[in-house]
Amino acid sequence: MPEKNPQILFREGANLHLLKPTKDTYSPSTTPSPHHPLTCSPPTAMPLDVFRIPLTFDYLATFLWALSGAIVGMHKRYDITGVLVIALVASTGGSLLRDGLFLQETPPILTNPVYIPLILLATIVVSFFRQRINRMVFIDRLISVFDAIGMPAFAIIGMQLSLEAGVPLPGVVLVGVVNGVGGGMLRDLLVGDTPIILKPGQYLMSALIVVCILFVILDQVLHVPTVLAGYGIVVLYFVIRMLSIRYNWQTSPVLREPPG
Repeated sequence: MPEKNPQILFREGANLHLLKPTKDTYSPSTTPSPHHPLTCSPPTAMPLDVFRIPLTFDYLATFLWALSGAIVGMHKRYDITGVLVIALVASTGGSLLRDGLFLQETPPILTNPVYIPLILLATIVVSFFRQRINRMVFIDRLISVFDAIGMPAFAIIGMQLSLEAGVPLPGVVLVGVVNGVGGGMLRDLLVGDTPIILKPGQYLMSALIVVCILFVILDQVLHVPTVLAGYGIVVLYFVIRMLSIRYNWQTSPVLREPPG
């Protein structure tokens, strides 16, 4: 029987796509690597059951996370370079840890020319409008909403990439969680604060761990279509986060303060 054409996943920014190899693209006797550079004319991308983040949301989330990092740097009384560094880490820390530490690949900030200008723009906006931004309560609320959508979405992207790389399932969950919270964690460590994800508070880290485990179960054990599982997980996390903010649901420290 003739062999089926291999299906190839390739990365574009934060997302994955499927290519259908043609006769001109690969030798029939060779099974291509998913990371092999394409040197011929671009093949046609086909739909695949892969969870994707809309590019507009990807860029807007990057800008808002850079904005939140720049605001933290501003409150720490850093100069313009320091504010830029914190904005850079806050907006791209998750993908830097995912690709640089775990998957050993080139992170999107180095392959997509849009990210660095977005981070520079966020730094400039905070620098020029620092007094006005400091009084805008809605910015914090807007960032919270994008956190509630972006954290699980980027966690799912990280889990898909780690599954593609053959990482065992417990490691897949770890990569997903780090992809979701890595930027905020590195931001807090750089400015000398305890990362907020480690403190008792609203359901942030614990909810992300639960939904990452649930995604792996749905996708790898129950074989629910990846797109359906991905969007379901994003909606579930968003609802949990919004309810925890609305009703101030809090986690508790393992060791409570003694009474009195």
